[in-house]
Amino acid sequence: MKNPIHPMKILIQALAIFSLTASHVHARTWTSADGTKTFEGELASYDPATGMVGVNLANGKMMKFAQKVLSEADITFLGEQGKMEAPAANTSSADKAAASLDVKAVPGVLPDPDGKEADMSKPVQVFIMMGQSNMLGFGNAGQLKGVAAEKYPYILDDGGNWNVRKDVRNTFFCMAALRYNDWLTAENGNGSGKFGPEIGIGNYLGHAIDAPVLMLKSCVGNRALGWDLLPPSAVGTGKNGQSYQGDSESSNRKVSEEAKAKNGGWYAGLQYDQDVGAAQTALKDLATYYPGATKFQVAGFFWWQGEADPAKGNVETYDKNLAFLFNDLKKDFNAPNAKFVCATMGEHDKNAPLAQKMFAFAENPEFKDKAAVFFSKPVSKGSGNSHYGGDAETYMNVGEGMGQAMVELLTK
Repeated sequence: MKNPIHPMKILIQALAIFSLTASHVHARTWTSADGTKTFEGELASYDPATGMVGVNLANGKMMKFAQKVLSEADITFLGEQGKMEAPAANTSSADKAAASLDVKAVPGVLPDPDGKEADMSKPVQVFIMMGQSNMLGFGNAGQLKGVAAEKYPYILDDGGNWNVRKDVRNTFFCMAALRYNDWLTAENGNGSGKFGPEIGIGNYLGHAIDAPVLMLKSCVGNRALGWDLLPPSAVGTGKNGQSYQGDSESSNRKVSEEAKAKNGGWYAGLQYDQDVGAAQTALKDLATYYPGATKFQVAGFFWWQGEADPAKGNVETYDKNLAFLFNDLKKDFNAPNAKFVCATMGEHDKNAPLAQKMFAFAENPEFKDKAAVFFSKPVSKGSGNSHYGGDAETYMNVGEGMGQAMVELLTK
């Protein structure tokens, strides 16, 4: 009879070098069936039917093995998680698809959408949208219709009715609650009759990408990158030198009740856990949010945020926190090739401290051809603190700018 611990011994020998260099403080400690061996890694996939487990290692690779080599506590943990499929972007085939994604240049003024559905043989290209009230969106749809024919004709048909893109899905979560889930139309961007930058972004991406597109927005207002949205890898860069205080798994973000209890009902990074967790959960049920879809890859991230950081966060380290954010999002969504676009506040000149930090982040050699900043002031009216007075053109203009910036990155 074979020794049931033998596979784990082989596994531990193979992982020894990775365990010694593990640096992600939120990796789970796994234990062998006999309790003598441990290693660090984050759960990436689990199939209860076959008992196969996938764990992401510190070096970014994923190791697969049978659950029988694990301790009873680990097996119980797996049972609580239920079936978890590794996102398609974690596979070599998806990486190849990303590299060969057909992205075409877009004109300054888009043509009307052709009304056709997307080619569902291709993976859905997912774009995660995060931030605070700027991203949430307070654009007035009624006001927009009054200027659309002249300034944004692609959102109206010849009869003056709202166009509906059947190749771009618009899904919005706020505080982890679903607020909107339908095809992209300027009539209703966020489920309340208002809209944000997703209308401009989604139309540009839908035109440029020859594949299904899912705009997946998860955000709420009055949140600071240096506090509520502090990324998991941030150490000492939050408000008053705070570090991320949560303890959820990278592949399964959840708000930590234990961390909340320790910190008076809130903690640094709670909103990151909730917003990312809502998006991760949605992608595990992909067909609900993009009907007929069976595969996806996260192609990019959009970020429009900043007003809360002067009071609640840390402007001085905003560039560092953006870097942590981008890298953590790529890890949490198994999207190493994803791009990142952020926008400055509409009221800020380029020499404003927060704007300077955004540009410093994008100019970091680490993010060359991977990240970009859209300068919002020339196309904005009013201030983000007052939601631009609901000005429809501000939200459309910034959305168009962010969408064009993403298209440009995707061609590199």
